[in-house]
Amino acid sequence: MTAVPATRPTSRFLLAHPAHLLALGLGSGLSPWAAGTVGTLWAWAAFLVLQPWMNDARWGLLLLVALPLAWWACSVTARHLQAGDPGCIVIDEIVAFWLVLWLLMPAAWPEQLLAFVLFRYFDAAKPGPVGWADRLYHAMDPARTPRGWAKAGWGILLDDLVAAFCTLFLLALWRSL
Repeated sequence: MTAVPATRPTSRFLLAHPAHLLALGLGSGLSPWAAGTVGTLWAWAAFLVLQPWMNDARWGLLLLVALPLAWWACSVTARHLQAGDPGCIVIDEIVAFWLVLWLLMPAAWPEQLLAFVLFRYFDAAKPGPVGWADRLYHAMDPARTPRGWAKAGWGILLDDLVAAFCTLFLLALWRSL
């Protein structure tokens, strides 16, 4: 497939490749405003819908499969968009927030909302270790580095996974008080 430089992909781009469909969170990444927030809200809704049929082992297996699929989808989609970390890619938020919810549950609505707010803060503001993880891979030009797009795909995921762990750390501290 030829590269399609685009800042805002369309539904045609979304359906042009399975990686696009995954990376753009089944369309939630097409949101014209705050795609990362919309993707995280989609993750939360999907988690709650799936929850009745899931147990810890199934969530663990889903995340184990989702991580390499997300890496692949991020790498392919970023390459096709010719961008290191396009804002429309939201599978990173989805997988990372599923991890937060899986480890947080059971939790009441206010605690889930707090998890959402903390995760969005860490993902958007990128304080401390989240900023370090973001800079680690985004300083390179993936087009000029051997296997650069694969590294860019991992970089897209890494800062969100660090944001998830920071969120979980603060929630664990809060629960211990």
